[in-house]
Amino acid sequence: MFTGIIEAVGTINAININAQGARLVIATNTLDMNDVKLGDSIATNGICLTVVDFDQHSYSADVSNETLTRTGFAHYNVGMQVNLEKAMLASTRFGGHMVSGHVDGISEVLSITHNGNSIEYWLSMPADLAHYIAEKGSVTVDGTSLTVNALNESSGDAKFRLTIVPHTVKETVFAYYKVGTKVNLEVDLIARYLERLLTKDNTAEVSMPKSNVTEALLQKSGFIK
Repeated sequence: MFTGIIEAVGTINAININAQGARLVIATNTLDMNDVKLGDSIATNGICLTVVDFDQHSYSADVSNETLTRTGFAHYNVGMQVNLEKAMLASTRFGGHMVSGHVDGISEVLSITHNGNSIEYWLSMPADLAHYIAEKGSVTVDGTSLTVNALNESSGDAKFRLTIVPHTVKETVFAYYKVGTKVNLEVDLIARYLERLLTKDNTAEVSMPKSNVTEALLQKSGFIK
């Protein structure tokens, strides 16, 4: 689990393609590696990856074909900058929102405009994810926890707007975005669970064992007067 607060911007040093997917080598730059162990999770542009090798300046992680297909990794190349965040601790300050590191889809930067000292980005909203994205709600873009400031759900042109302050631009890969850049998108985890609870198959309820707790039993036991 992550919070969406980026700790460092790393660099892809190597991408080694194999039959199972790929192995990445990421230069960690300013990320503190002193507490990292084999098997730890590091969100890399919002994708939860498992550390299979590391030193004080880099780590290696395997990426499955499934991940290559469902995320922006297909568009990555050596030398590209990526957001890095180590998995949160129980004692970590919760500055963002609950981020699983499981990418839901790919979005595209549609426009970039300056507004005062901030920068506004309009991003495409995939049709199958649009109902999870709400104005003033949370969304994760390349691992960064952000607030949606506006929606435009016009047919065939669904998009959402982010207003990014200078600090976030400086500390994340937003500084490298251009119109057409593909980004990893993770919708709010709570929204996904709520949908599952509200739309679950009614047949599942039929198969549940019937409770023996009745109003008469509750009254007899003193719970109802």
